[in-house]
Amino acid sequence: MIPSAFVATPSSTTALGCNTPSSSLLGGATARRLQTLITPPLGRTQRPVSMSASNQQNMFGHGRLISLNPTRSRQLNTSLMAHPPGKETPKDNVPEDIIRPPSTLTWDNNKAMLAENFGFTEEQLKAYETLPTETLLEAHEMMEMSRQFENACQKSYQMGKIAGFMHLNNGQESIDALIKHKVRSGDIGCGFYREHTQALAFGVDPGKVMAELFMKDTGTCRGAGGSMHIFDKENNFAGGWALVGEQIPYAAGMAEAIKLNQALGLTDPEQQNLSVLFLGEGAAQGGRLAETLNTASKEGLPMLFLIIDNGRAINTFTQDIGVQEDFDLLAKHYKVPYVKVNGQDAETTLKTGSAVFDYIREEGKPAILHVHTYRFHGHSPADPEHELGRKAEKAWARKEMDPIKRLSNDLVERELASKEALKEISDRVEKTIADAVKFADESPFPPAELAAELEYKDDPDTDYNLKELPEHLQGLSTKLLSEEQLSTITARIDGLRTLAQEGKITIADALNLAILEEMLRDPTTTMQAEDLRAGSSYNIPRDTQQTFGELRAADRIISEGHFVGLGIGQAMFGQRPIVEAMNTNFMIYGFPEISSAGNTYSTTGGQFTVPLTIVGAGGTAPKQSLGAEHSQPMHAYIMGIPGIKIITASDPNTAYQQMKSAIRCDDPVFFFNPVKMMKGVKGAIELDKCAPLKKATMLHKASDESISYNNGNKAVTVLTYLHGVKEAKDQIETIKAMGYDIDLIELNSLKPFDMETIGRSLDRTHKVLILDESTKHGGVGATLSAEINEQFYDKLDAPIYRAAMENAPVPYSDPMEKAVVKRGEDVVKGVEKLVNKQW
Repeated sequence: MIPSAFVATPSSTTALGCNTPSSSLLGGATARRLQTLITPPLGRTQRPVSMSASNQQNMFGHGRLISLNPTRSRQLNTSLMAHPPGKETPKDNVPEDIIRPPSTLTWDNNKAMLAENFGFTEEQLKAYETLPTETLLEAHEMMEMSRQFENACQKSYQMGKIAGFMHLNNGQESIDALIKHKVRSGDIGCGFYREHTQALAFGVDPGKVMAELFMKDTGTCRGAGGSMHIFDKENNFAGGWALVGEQIPYAAGMAEAIKLNQALGLTDPEQQNLSVLFLGEGAAQGGRLAETLNTASKEGLPMLFLIIDNGRAINTFTQDIGVQEDFDLLAKHYKVPYVKVNGQDAETTLKTGSAVFDYIREEGKPAILHVHTYRFHGHSPADPEHELGRKAEKAWARKEMDPIKRLSNDLVERELASKEALKEISDRVEKTIADAVKFADESPFPPAELAAELEYKDDPDTDYNLKELPEHLQGLSTKLLSEEQLSTITARIDGLRTLAQEGKITIADALNLAILEEMLRDPTTTMQAEDLRAGSSYNIPRDTQQTFGELRAADRIISEGHFVGLGIGQAMFGQRPIVEAMNTNFMIYGFPEISSAGNTYSTTGGQFTVPLTIVGAGGTAPKQSLGAEHSQPMHAYIMGIPGIKIITASDPNTAYQQMKSAIRCDDPVFFFNPVKMMKGVKGAIELDKCAPLKKATMLHKASDESISYNNGNKAVTVLTYLHGVKEAKDQIETIKAMGYDIDLIELNSLKPFDMETIGRSLDRTHKVLILDESTKHGGVGATLSAEINEQFYDKLDAPIYRAAMENAPVPYSDPMEKAVVKRGEDVVKGVEKLVNKQW
């Protein structure tokens, strides 16, 4: 039976827009958070986030005047940061030429937003009204730690001890104080390239962070990551990601991992863990935020969207490039509660942020905390500052908007701490930072050979038949299914296995069989795709959601980069996600994420593996008639990305066995299958076997007579993959009738190549032809021919012959397509030329 915690029940909470929150907002059972996680979808209701027009006006101001005049005068004082009518505007010393005025939001404003958008009652908000002195002093110490650490970074960078780009957070320390105060064990942090102090706030050792910046082996990532890639698995701090906004879906995948691990009983649901996403206001303008808000809201992910808004994208003033400077309307659209806070006011940031953290933990749902800040440094010391007025604004902000000075002065004025006590904190922090710099200075550099060692977690020759499932996971997946579910999926698997034994199973169904078996075997295996519930175009994800529920088998919006990103986040925290690409050409939308999937094991110094499998139909078949966009050599495009294994299959047996290995592999694997052969090619399967991921298969061996030099050695090694296998097979009898023969080798692994098998064939034929389903320039054959030439030059009696696609987009019309895409007759021509030395 299904555990009661996994059964969907009607929600007992009220609408987010109401002033009466759920009874469990600040405490209560957490079993509701596990509803519909493992079981199939039983339907859900969405609860609206509402905000009255009057409250929007009171909290956000009456106007949004934006001027492209660089001086801007004071027009922006009527922006969303404006003080509510009837309140006295703080008399900060704001020069007329400052283009980004200070936020005037107060705790009263934030209480109103928390009541309106989150459902807090007045009584509940009283719990956040007054912070203990101890909390404020701890916040001050964390802020001092952040400031002094980054001051030491700046000095070390100028001394040449830190290289590359370095991005500092000075002026934004109130965020670190909040994180330090509210993050608990098991929470996950996912940041961007300005993440040093966020890592410190998550508990990462300052010495390890500094050592990473100094390129040392004792750093968080053994010197492989650097300033923009701080990862620490022990403290669940997952980046440092260098591409703007790429981390957004990763953090959602990490929140999904939290939910799945809780649902499987691998972690304690009462811990109420969450995922913290750090992003800048520039990244928040991009499409990944909208996609991820949709997913987080739809799935009810425990996730904090922490938008750090310093008003600058490198040198560009954000209002010059964005229509909206706030995200309240976006939040409302995706039914995610939102609050904006003045980040220069550390105490109000702590109060408001604490309420938001508590909401996410208790409700198990996402929220947005938008923090208005000033950044006292430019984008990076490696970049010049061109923006008019930037230096003047920074000087003013350091003097008037420093959150540390403001908190210090407030503590002294309210007699909560003496200047001497604050000096003791500062001195203690100063020693900690000095020790961190000393540790980094004295640490050794990593060995040069580490770079090559970090390419893959699993050796390419790994035998996955021998890879045992951890004992605590054995049988767990089956136990979580109802009798009806188990009976239904067993019948599906038995039917496919019968087809496999009869030699009647297709490539598509062979992949589906492997996936269903592995999902039953390993409860951490997940499946996601567009059109997933319907089985997508080739049945690859068929019956996965109906059997294993939405959390393990999720239908995704049509954005390949988004669901690859979700897969990366899941993979880093315990899951083995499978992403079905439908047509692999669509994965062009996921290039940044695919690149990071390949880089992550190395970049993190071997801390985080990414056991992610991307599978789909691909390649360019003769007479495909799909045009250029569906006929691109995606397999060649990603060959240059380190850390990714690329495999192919042209028959059901190989597809089944390699799919099982790919799922069990601890490295990202991209699995291409021939689009025009997915449903047409049928065969038998040797069941319950895993095939090597570094594999080339001899499909036809030239006769001993043909390779004899006494007969003129009329044999050629033909290397091909995907549709080229069928094209070459169909020409074997024609080639033999001409008096020639071939060793036909299928390249089941395009990265890494199985050079041993190729070398053994060349020992016989001494000639090679590559039938390549990618272009001459930058294609698979270009790379492979270079490796053959480098490794087997002495074995060759002739130049390498490449029958590759022309360097032109593949057209729709068959006569034109034939001129671009090489076919079986091109193999015949090539063999004849090589044997007769007509090169």
